[in-house]
Amino acid sequence: MSTATNTGATTGGTGATIKAAVIGLGWAGQQHMEAYATLPGVELVAIAGMEDGPRAELGEKYGITRLYRDWHELVEDGGIDVVSVAVPTFLHAPIAVGALEAGIHVLSEKPIARTADEAQAMVDAAHAANRVLEVAFNHRRRGDIEALKAAIDAGQIGRPYHARAIWLRRAGIPALGSWFTNREMAGGGPLIDIGVHVLDYALHLFGEPRVTAVSAVTHSELGTRGRGGAAGNKQDVGSAYEVEDLASLLLRLEGGGSIVLETSWAAYRPAGDEFGITLYGTEGGADLRVVDYAPAGELTIFTGEGEATSDVSVAADPGRGHLAVVETFLEHVADTANWAEYDGSRALDRARVIDAAYESARRNAEVVLEPATKGA
Repeated sequence: MSTATNTGATTGGTGATIKAAVIGLGWAGQQHMEAYATLPGVELVAIAGMEDGPRAELGEKYGITRLYRDWHELVEDGGIDVVSVAVPTFLHAPIAVGALEAGIHVLSEKPIARTADEAQAMVDAAHAANRVLEVAFNHRRRGDIEALKAAIDAGQIGRPYHARAIWLRRAGIPALGSWFTNREMAGGGPLIDIGVHVLDYALHLFGEPRVTAVSAVTHSELGTRGRGGAAGNKQDVGSAYEVEDLASLLLRLEGGGSIVLETSWAAYRPAGDEFGITLYGTEGGADLRVVDYAPAGELTIFTGEGEATSDVSVAADPGRGHLAVVETFLEHVADTANWAEYDGSRALDRARVIDAAYESARRNAEVVLEPATKGA
């Protein structure tokens, strides 16, 4: 693992162009590439990925000559200030730690890692290197989520005390037999894959309360029989189906709030993808539903007294997704005095909740979470 010191333009305020790289050539990686190529003050200079054809095509598209098959070589060659990590989950921790040790700021795709232990190693590496570590929770940057957050912050529903948050698919297992369905590579199924987005936006909307306990169940009824797979399976690694295809959680929150979270890759339900959240507050409520990745979902705020309702449909713009995530990451990189605050701890908290959920499902019992201690 490289331990070279990076000497790129990450000091903020110098006016120097930040040199960026992306590891991972899939959809997520390409979102990061497009953001780096679009935003001012940053230059996309290198990419890495195993697929020869896409690597060459993306290099040509963005005018990049530093093209790597092996991420180690990208890191060791230096001249990189920031890197996005958009690869299978089992590679997040080794790549992020290697890049941080080389003095490179890291933006990782979600989930931060397979386990809280791996996530803690990443946070510790960020502190040891005095570098930024962030995780791309792009769904909280949707326009409808931001509009709902603004309504809550304005007091329109009072204090939220309970929610049901979902991301459900009828037939959306990413690729049967791929790394997604291999427990060692992925860390789990829909809970750690799409459920982590639900967990993130739910806690974000509640104002980031600490999760004190988790009670969970998981089910593997369809994937184990070859059902529920998404079209276009091109990543078969010969793995048996080793993860859940549905998970349901009850989260107890500090201060008395609660969240029921449900997520599935495959279930006999209406066709397509649906995600969103229903919130109950002391002065009102809210419901957001997004079907089949609509740019803006249906958002309703419920208020009034008894039958005298004052319900309002809220129009929201699509938001800026990964572009906003990358922009914020670069702003934090420029904020040199506060790098220690941008250390991945929030994503580590999400990982601890997911670990507790899987443990709860294994034990068939509630798991209590102790308060976390910040990385050294």
